[in-house]
Amino acid sequence: MVGMKPKDVMPSAAVKFFGAGTAACIADLVTFPLDTAKVRLQLQGESQIAEGVGALKYRGVFGTITTMVRTEGARSLYNGLVAGLQRQMSFASVRIGLYDSMKQFYTRGTESAGIVARLMAGCTTGAMAVTFAQPTDVVKVRFQAQVRLADGERRYNGTIDAYKTIARDEGVRGLWRGCMPNITRNAIVNCAELVTYDMIKELILKYNLMTDNLPCHFTAAFSAGFCTTVVASPVDVVKTRFMNSGHGQYSSALNCAFTMLRNEGSTAFYKGFMPSFLRLGSWNIVMFVTYEQIKKGMSRAQQYWESPF
Repeated sequence: MVGMKPKDVMPSAAVKFFGAGTAACIADLVTFPLDTAKVRLQLQGESQIAEGVGALKYRGVFGTITTMVRTEGARSLYNGLVAGLQRQMSFASVRIGLYDSMKQFYTRGTESAGIVARLMAGCTTGAMAVTFAQPTDVVKVRFQAQVRLADGERRYNGTIDAYKTIARDEGVRGLWRGCMPNITRNAIVNCAELVTYDMIKELILKYNLMTDNLPCHFTAAFSAGFCTTVVASPVDVVKTRFMNSGHGQYSSALNCAFTMLRNEGSTAFYKGFMPSFLRLGSWNIVMFVTYEQIKKGMSRAQQYWESPF
């Protein structure tokens, strides 16, 4: 990322890798209820058609949260949190933590990076992250989507049980269900999120609108969250539907998209837009602000360790 002063020690790749995973976990802890509400809203049209129900169960992000707390208890808002934290530690560490290293690779180590090099870096780390972390994402979505039945039964009894059940019932490939739409989504998300944040922060510092501190990070992160939501929402809805689907429900991600379009119309691709924006906007703010502070703190600790006097 841009914004380092000459006197600052550039954080190492290991610092960025660890810092990105830690910051993403903190952001997930803060915004997880919004993410769960987003998943429920994205799946609502599908469940209505399957169950033949006419009335909407969830209305808006805060209505969804209220309904879930009333009918399932407050803990339901954090269904899949363990898998979510596992996902962020393995996923964000790669897609965010290795972004600068990949950007340097594409620019052959030069200081200036053009838009093409940034986009390529974002696409590469996004695809790499999905390869590692897809099973954790599948389990997280399944947990967020499950509703406690009247007799108290659940689809899965725990995170480990979910991994085992999916592998047993759907094969190991079931843990990588929706991998291709997820790669597509995360290539888009990474480019929109990291490149937007990187460029807005660079422009703010270039024209001396702000210094490299919290207000600058907040502004760049909020802008990145909005751009990401607008661009990635259609792919995100398809990804959520496809990963939550039962075996044989959809033949492919494209079949899932066409089924949505035929049954629910084009607006289905923006189901859950407000919770998506609230979640991505707040997630980006918490994550990037925390990430910048972790990088600075660990760099200062590294500098002190190397030359304590």
